[in-house]
Parts: sequence; C-alpha cells; structure tokens
Amino acid sequence: MVVSLFSLEGRTALVTGSSRGIGYALAGGLLEAGARVVIHGRDVAAAESAAARLGELTGGEVRVATFDVTDPEAVDAGVAGIEEVWGTPDILVNNAGIQRRTTFVDFPVSDWHDLVATNLTSAFLVGQRVARGMVTRGSGKIINIGSVQSRLARANIAPYSATKGGIVMLTQGMCADLGPHGIQANALAPGYFATELTRALVDDAEFSAWVAQRTPAGRWGQVHELVGALVFLASSASDFVNGQVIYVDGGMTAVI
Repeated sequence: MVVSLFSLEGRTALVTGSSRGIGYALAGGLLEAGARVVIHGRDVAAAESAAARLGELTGGEVRVATFDVTDPEAVDAGVAGIEEVWGTPDILVNNAGIQRRTTFVDFPVSDWHDLVATNLTSAFLVGQRVARGMVTRGSGKIINIGSVQSRLARANIAPYSATKGGIVMLTQGMCADLGPHGIQANALAPGYFATELTRALVDDAEFSAWVAQRTPAGRWGQVHELVGALVFLASSASDFVNGQVIYVDGGMTAVI
C-alpha cells in the first residue's frame, strides 16, 4: 500500500527543459517510477538524443516536444500536440530556466527580460495551458522548480533570484485557484547541484569551498538526490500537499 502511493504507473509527465542538467535527471526519475515522459527542449537534436538515452536506460516510454515555452501560441500548439497522442499530462514539471550573472547596477534590461520570460513567464504559460485539461479531468500534479534563491539572495544574480521568488508565489496562487479542482501545485527548490551547467563553479576551488562551508551537508548536491522529493510531489503520496516549497539543499536554507 505505502509503496503503491509513490508509483507513477499509467501517468504521463511533461518536463520542460529536460534535455540536460537537472531536468534530464528529473525526467529519468519519473520514468523509473513508472511514468511515460515528454522530454522537452528548444534544441531538437539535443531533446531527441536525451529521449533516446533515457528510453534506453530506463526502458520507459518517451516522446519529444520542442516548443518555445515563452511564446503563448507555441505553448498552445506544443501542448495540443502532446494531448493528441497522450492526453493532458497528469504531471507537469516546470523546469525550463536560464541564468545570467552581472552586478545589479550593470545588469542589462534585455537579460532581465530573458530571465523573467524563461524562468517565470514560461511556468505561467505552460502551467495555465496544461491546467485547463487538468481541471476538465479533475486531477493533476504541477511541480514548479524554484531554487535556494527563491529564499536567499547572492551577489550578481538579483534578477534570477526575483524570478525564483516569483515561482514560489505563482505556485501558491496555482494552489489557491486549482486546489478545488483536485490539482496539487507545489515547488521543488534545489540548492547547489553539480551538473554540466555548473561545471565551471564546481571546478572553482574557492567557490566549491564556499558551498561546502555554507551547506550543512558539506558538499554539492548530486542530481539523483532530487528524484525522491519529485516523485513524492508527482505521486498520490502528496494528494493533500498543496502550495508548498520543498528545499532540497543539504540544509542551506535552514542555517545562517
């Protein structure tokens, strides 16, 4: 009984930005838990390659979608394409995101707009489009990917922190509107994880020493350590959990 609560057999998941990094690991975890998964990215070749690797590794059923998550018309068409084949996803993971680093006074307005569009507006657009089908069905799980920067600031990434703070309030707003329709919307907030996207920081001895000193666990996270919390939020085990943020950060947000 308890184990079956975490099973995702028979469910469909869409993970945006899942051709690499954290999104790739999250998609793999959902596949291993029994879901069939739509791998998403802007780069068709990268998305297809990721889907092929994950399908081979897990034996799970995988499809590919490559729509622009910042374009309302593209989102509508992309989700419609998924629905034609697999129906409205049971699970949506809004993971697509980018990072830009510059001091606040020198931060280009164009970079601000790019960050807001990719990190926050995309979660609204894809979340809204998928939620319409979830409301009709009367069930669904939305997991928005936040960050320790949803709660903590650091120099040179103020706009990124603003977008990740916005993810928390968007999640709570989704909970308020969608909860009555049997839909749970929660956020998963990673700390500092070693991925190909953070390789330069991992290889920076001074920065890695700061991460180890600042994190009670004393190290960088490994992407597989996000999967347990994700499966919990995507499964029936979390049916009465709504509007919450789970920080998977080795304790970083718990200490000063």
